[in-house]
Amino acid sequence: MAGISIPGVSDTYKTNDLVEALMQQERLPLEREQSTLENYKEEQTAWRSVNQNMTSLREAARGLYSFDNPFNNKTATSTQEDAVTATPGRNASFESFKIDVLQPATADRFLSSEIDKTIKVPEGTYKFTIGDKTVSMNWKGGSLQDFVTSLNRRSSGILKASLIGVSPGKQALLLESLQTGAENRLVFEGASLEFAESIGMIQKIKPEAVTFGTGAGAIQESPSLTSYTEQVGLPELSTSNVNITDKTITVAPRGSFSLDIPSTIAADSQQRIEFSITESPVEDITIALNEQSRTPELPYPGGITFKGITLQNIQSDTTLPATTVVKPSQPLTPVEDTNIVSIQMSDGSEIPFSYADTSVNEDGSRLFTFQMSDYPGATSIIIRNKNTGKELTMTVPEAYNKNADLGYEPVNAANVAADAVIKYEGITISRPTNTIDDIVADVTLNIKNKTERTATIEIKPDTESAKEALITLIGTYNKVVAEINILTQNKPEIIDELNYLTDDEIEQYEKWLGMFQSDFSLTNGKSTMQTIMASPYQVDANTSISMLSQIGISTSADSYSGYSASKLRGYLEIDEAKLDSALESNLLEIKNIFGYDSDGDLIIDSGIAYRLDKQLQGFVQTGGILATKISGLDTRISSSESKIEKLETQLESKEQQLKQKYSQMEATLNSLESQSDSIKNTFNNNKSN
Repeated sequence: MAGISIPGVSDTYKTNDLVEALMQQERLPLEREQSTLENYKEEQTAWRSVNQNMTSLREAARGLYSFDNPFNNKTATSTQEDAVTATPGRNASFESFKIDVLQPATADRFLSSEIDKTIKVPEGTYKFTIGDKTVSMNWKGGSLQDFVTSLNRRSSGILKASLIGVSPGKQALLLESLQTGAENRLVFEGASLEFAESIGMIQKIKPEAVTFGTGAGAIQESPSLTSYTEQVGLPELSTSNVNITDKTITVAPRGSFSLDIPSTIAADSQQRIEFSITESPVEDITIALNEQSRTPELPYPGGITFKGITLQNIQSDTTLPATTVVKPSQPLTPVEDTNIVSIQMSDGSEIPFSYADTSVNEDGSRLFTFQMSDYPGATSIIIRNKNTGKELTMTVPEAYNKNADLGYEPVNAANVAADAVIKYEGITISRPTNTIDDIVADVTLNIKNKTERTATIEIKPDTESAKEALITLIGTYNKVVAEINILTQNKPEIIDELNYLTDDEIEQYEKWLGMFQSDFSLTNGKSTMQTIMASPYQVDANTSISMLSQIGISTSADSYSGYSASKLRGYLEIDEAKLDSALESNLLEIKNIFGYDSDGDLIIDSGIAYRLDKQLQGFVQTGGILATKISGLDTRISSSESKIEKLETQLESKEQQLKQKYSQMEATLNSLESQSDSIKNTFNNNKSN
């Protein structure tokens, strides 16, 4: 029995092979277009690579003549790098100076005693102040670890807390201020003060005070008042109505004095001066003055001195009897005044201190407090009791350091906040930070440790950054030249000469070899760049360096005199020893050959870097040569992709038609064969019968 044949499934007559053979011919236009598309994409990749490398070269060139060019960079060396270094700015002067670090600026670092790991931090408002910054945390109570985590989250950049394991089951809490300087003391307030004391981090102390104003000659007459009108007949304000004891100064009515502030206290902004004044009523002096009989008071008659001989005038005679009573034209009225205290400044001006600025002590006296930081230039305290019926009792002034007067001190202080103290050329200077930028113009000093001996800081040109920029320029330039050589020449040895290429780069360049042989924009661009790099740039008649070859950069910098094909391809080489020597001795002239102002308008308009930048601009700018070529390939790629899509649709339709046609043919043949087999079987059966 003949086998069963299903058209389109079985391939008895090899129709599938026939259809495939016909389709191979039909696919030729598609394959050609796909190959064209791949070529377009490869060309576009090549152009983009050229664009990228030329852009890098242009940026390297611009960096050599722009405001930020490396030839203006300075570097600083220190003979004691572990103690002090310097960071010069671009406008720093070339100089050397001497620095002694007496002490670096430090920050408070307080360590607690050993505490149990299971300790709980009580609920409360925990407040920490460092200088003008405050960290406040409302704590609901909990473990010390959670407290530390929460505190660090709220005090970033101000305060740091950490736990240190000191023994099994025991730990210590470390609080570190992140602000250096004597003014940035770590101050505990609220619940933090009690907790720090409970864990042995701080302990209470009795503040120490410096008293002044009790010695002989301590008080002086106060300056006269020019803006205050006194009643005629009142006694003058005077120190004769002032009495000093060891602990108090009593000022009777119409008493006045000036008390100098010691210079050490006045110059310390951390100092605070305190004293109290108690008012006591006394019999008003105006009562007696109004009842007092007076004889006329005549002015001093004066005299004359000539050649050491003095003649006094005789006092005038009023011709009135000695018992004549002269009463004031207007009765004196009692005076009440609360403007008792003022601070005199170095320029002679006074700053009044009224009762509104004071607080009242438990004994009823008024407390006067002055922060020296609020009165820079203060020289003395002035007391004027203009009252006629009040006596003042003043405590001897005391001066406190406001930071030392916190009422406590650290028990285990790893560090205590202090200013950096240095000597600059023998002048002692203090600053609150270890980064000091206001002593040497455009130079920042970085303080690290105390100097063992005087450190010498030298500011000089940064030739290393200039050298690095030049190496970057030459390396990028050679890469652009190499890529142009590969794309415009069909010579495999060009790739072989570039021994720094990776395997992937070699494979890529082999595809690009000679790709743009007919494109003269690249060869012309390369020729122009070579001319720019080889041309002389004479700034003036006294210039000794005008070409790259004079600083060790040329196509044959390695002094090899034999023939070499690679040297003819335009690559530049660097003689580092010659370049180093030129940078050390002629940095300014090297800077000028890369960019200088040729016409005096203060705008750079010549030089290697300037001309290279302008040359490359035409290639890499928006709408430039490379952008146009890439854009043109975008159009071709888009058109090719559309064409491929159309051909693929046509081929799919063509293949379906062929398959349908040959399936019908196969079905017809199968039917004829089946009929032939049926006739043959009928004939054989009849013959057998």
